[in-house]
Amino acid sequence: MKNNPTSLPKMQLPADGILSPTYPKCPFRNVISRFGDKWSLIILMVIGGTPSPLRFSELERHIPDISSRVLSSCLRTLEADDLITRKVYPVVPPRVEYTLTEVGTSLIPHLQALADWANSHYDQVIAHRARYNKKQR
Repeated sequence: MKNNPTSLPKMQLPADGILSPTYPKCPFRNVISRFGDKWSLIILMVIGGTPSPLRFSELERHIPDISSRVLSSCLRTLEADDLITRKVYPVVPPRVEYTLTEVGTSLIPHLQALADWANSHYDQVIAHRARYNKKQR
């Protein structure tokens, strides 16, 4: 049977433009779309790079250019996807710690490979970007 593009299911985007988690036919698009922001992968790498759980304020110190609101939103998304766990301690003021789940831990080697690639090719990419931008002017 030939692969007929017209027989493929249409992607259904909700009003906010994020792929529905129930989109059944494309695991790559469904899961990867959750990393489309510029912070989630960095948050995972920071949490994965420490041997002990991190508190919210520690995450803010490790990623100083992220706002509290954005960090909080990204943490909720990562928790919803079972990549991190959030543990709340019943103390005043509340103490909350974040750790990777087993699923999140399994993602770290792949993120590390991407980070290694970025480090290895950074100079080349930046130089080419500058040449490209110069040509476009």
